[in-house]
Amino acid sequence: MGLQNPYQKYKQNSIMTATPQELVLLLYNGAMKFLKQAILHLENKDIPKAHSAIIRVQNITLEFMATVDRNYEVGENLYNLYDYMYNRLIQANISKEAKMLQEVYDMYKELRDTWEEAMKIAKKGK
Repeated sequence: MGLQNPYQKYKQNSIMTATPQELVLLLYNGAMKFLKQAILHLENKDIPKAHSAIIRVQNITLEFMATVDRNYEVGENLYNLYDYMYNRLIQANISKEAKMLQEVYDMYKELRDTWEEAMKIAKKGK
């Protein structure tokens, strides 16, 4: 077994010990990170790397879509938002338009900030 990078080991331990709420936050942060990378790669005309980063965000978005509880109105609305974001990612990947990626980034940021605030409120309530 090879030596593991200390950062990678820390990151893996963080994921393995995270609560479900923290995992959602990690996914939101990951989507935002990959969107920023994709935008940067498009600006640098590195289409293969931009494509790869967009695909990673699409996969995260699909995971959110698969796990949302659509039995409630709020869940259905959230699913529809993720579906919209997913379609914008596809369009951005085809057209290579950073503007669409920025739109999805802004939506992910709002979702992440809202989720983070909900986590803080839930902790205070314990």
